[in-house]
Amino acid sequence: MLTLEWESEGLQTVGIVVIIFASLKLLHLLGLIDFSEDIVEDEMEMATVRHRPEALELLEAQSKFTKKELQILYRGFKNECPSGVVNEETFKEIYSQFFPQGDSTTYAHFLFNAFDTDHNGSVSFEDFVMGLSILLRGTVQEKLNWAFNLYDINKDGYITKEEMLDIMKAIYDMMGKCTYPVLKEDAPRQHVETFFQKMDKNKDGVVTIDEFIESCQK
Repeated sequence: MLTLEWESEGLQTVGIVVIIFASLKLLHLLGLIDFSEDIVEDEMEMATVRHRPEALELLEAQSKFTKKELQILYRGFKNECPSGVVNEETFKEIYSQFFPQGDSTTYAHFLFNAFDTDHNGSVSFEDFVMGLSILLRGTVQEKLNWAFNLYDINKDGYITKEEMLDIMKAIYDMMGKCTYPVLKEDAPRQHVETFFQKMDKNKDGVVTIDEFIESCQK
């Protein structure tokens, strides 16, 4: 629930909070966060999938997950995504189930692009592991770098007001009417203006990664 104080002062963090919250919802739906003590396979079964993930040892070295956790993650991923990859439509279907009170289509599109690091139109197990490793166990710097990439829609190294406005509108559309007090129609644009007053230190109309990280850390 949004309070008046949060609406006026704290919304620069709402995007990052929603990123993590929505990502955890996605994990829950895919069955990827039940780290039980059940016995898991010593090796990943890959005969039934078209996309073959990288060796466990390499993923373990690159991520912040243990080999056992990766085995459990992959088992859940394989059960829900037999092809070995997730496409954008699947992302949208998942988020529509968890945010039925709003329209999560646009936000799911932006989040999918953030996970799809090689921009090939699909998210593989490796893409999931690396993104979730940052969101769940990364440093503050790593998480903010990931969030900056989400806001930087065209990936040119800068966040414009238009890009941030698109993300904020998508977040509000996804949240629907579950805010209190109910936000005015021009609230996203007003918040973007507030963000830029705080983040755009040199007043050049764009926010760099350094400006973004410095402002968020404060």
